[in-house]
Amino acid sequence: MKDRSHDDAMADLFRDDPQMAAATLDAILADGDQGELLVTLRQMTKAFGGMPAVAKSAELNPRQLYRTLSETGNSELRNLSALLRSMGMRLSAQPLDKPTSHTAS
Repeated sequence: MKDRSHDDAMADLFRDDPQMAAATLDAILADGDQGELLVTLRQMTKAFGGMPAVAKSAELNPRQLYRTLSETGNSELRNLSALLRSMGMRLSAQPLDKPTSHTAS
């Protein structure tokens, strides 16, 4: 039996189940953990054809995509939207279960 890396296993799961990929991203975005988001986006990029193919589909420079998804990356909203769109997904907003109370100043 051949061992696979965790990233390869996750890429296979995301490729086989795009709904799970979307739900995973949604949960990470709800938690706000940027490091976890970048790791998951790298795994998803592998699932959807690899960096060069996803960069081309998202109309991004491959070098820019590598930097954006690096451990120290910080994606702009338009790049993140393009990346997700190339994977058949989009960002969306949902109301919290209990909205925060705002007081008038």
